[in-house]
Amino acid sequence: MPKFFVAKEAIQGKEIEIKGEDINHIKNVLRKKEGAQITIGNKDNLIEYLCEITTIENEVIKCNILETLENNTESNIQVSIFQGIPKADKMEFIIQKAVELGCYDITPVEMKRSVVKFQEKDKKRKLERWQKISEVAAKQSGRNRIPKIDTIKNIKEICNLCYQYDIVIVAYEQEKQNKLKYEIEKLKKMITNKDVKTEQTVIDIKIAILIGPEGGIDETEIEKLKENGAKIVTLGNRILRTETVALNILSIIMYELEE
Repeated sequence: MPKFFVAKEAIQGKEIEIKGEDINHIKNVLRKKEGAQITIGNKDNLIEYLCEITTIENEVIKCNILETLENNTESNIQVSIFQGIPKADKMEFIIQKAVELGCYDITPVEMKRSVVKFQEKDKKRKLERWQKISEVAAKQSGRNRIPKIDTIKNIKEICNLCYQYDIVIVAYEQEKQNKLKYEIEKLKKMITNKDVKTEQTVIDIKIAILIGPEGGIDETEIEKLKENGAKIVTLGNRILRTETVALNILSIIMYELEE
């Protein structure tokens, strides 16, 4: 069933109003008529509703809430991705697939070896584009929330955020000893020692993954990350493209740790 998201202000009692770009999609792409049913999620929480379209106009589509759905697709593992900004449309691909796989949020990172450097005037436009890609991927994959695409940051800012996570994992091609699976085993033990869960979904652990751009991560950046507690890991003998790394690590984490 088609799914859409609205802000909490659009929900008034038993009625929900849909505005903006979704109107064209509902009317002209999906060709929905009055009486059709759709799923609507609240952007501000994990609540979803089964709704019936009651009014279709040019500026607004009105729906009645039929029932509140007990459908939680969010993970008990909160995985944030710090992605060194790559060239061309690779960032869009990373965002789309990472959202489908269950990431919590994504932060673009300007790094020493990043080829792409955005002007300040272009950053807002890029972030809006990336956030829209996240929203479309969240709809397609049935997410309860839309992962946020955070503002573009640098390594110093990322280092200042490291304390917010139980672990920060950095994939680095020059690391030869510390394997990802070693850190996964430590995470399993950490989760086992957490408090007993309630019936509601709780975040067992907060993980950040940092991936360099096409040129990799500079040694000085690696040292700064180490100083702030990041765990540097190898992903094996093969060198992966930057657009492959986040999806590789994210898939492994979700397989090993998600309930």
